[in-house]
Amino acid sequence: MQHRGEIIKEAVYKSGFPITELAKRMGKSRRWVYLLFENPTVSIDIVLQIGSILHYDFSTEIETLKPHVLNDTSLSYSKEEAYWKNKYLKLLEEYNELLKKK
Repeated sequence: MQHRGEIIKEAVYKSGFPITELAKRMGKSRRWVYLLFENPTVSIDIVLQIGSILHYDFSTEIETLKPHVLNDTSLSYSKEEAYWKNKYLKLLEEYNELLKKK
């Protein structure tokens, strides 16, 4: 099993993001963040929250994130995007037809 705390620790240090600022944005203490680095089973929710703060994609290092985060959201987003694009185009065409009739 991957040690998620070490993966997070490495990402935080590579990013240069201050531990104090990370703790502040999460509403936690610096001590809590350092204890997190020692925890091999950090929850996925916390990993995603830290990834959001750091603008870092942990799915390349943590395998359990790959199917849940990337595939599901990107597919549902593209379906919704296509729906609204088609609806917009249909309304534009109807509007243009009304303008031609005047």
